Amino acid sequence: MTIETPMETDQAAITSVVLDYYKGWFEGDAARMERALHPELCKHSLDRVGASGEALKTLTAPQMIQWTAEGIGRTRLPANGDPRIAIDVEDVYDTIANVTVRSAIYREYIQLVRTDDGWRIANVLWQST
Repeated sequence: MTIETPMETDQAAITSVVLDYYKGWFEGDAARMERALHPELCKHSLDRVGASGEALKTLTAPQMIQWTAEGIGRTRLPANGDPRIAIDVEDVYDTIANVTVRSAIYREYIQLVRTDDGWRIANVLWQST
């Protein structure tokens, strides 16, 4: 009989949440996306504006949930339909965790918090690949 350690249990739960986030996005499943996100999600990317400017673009949980429901993520899949999602749970400490996700579409650094309802994505720094 194999007994999972708390770290292995957390890693499995965190991986499940990150898959809800990704698969929810790519499948247009807003309920799955909402389940993965903390209501106060802060998602950032660097946006090049013009020849000399940069801005930090910010997305919120309501925006991500709405865009998921609208099916925007489905339009981002590669032609073969395989986003090739690789999840690396790098660190888990009590109520916080850090994850790197490499996919055919995005590179994301994801931070999660353990809430009373389980692990939720609180912060994301991302860019297209």
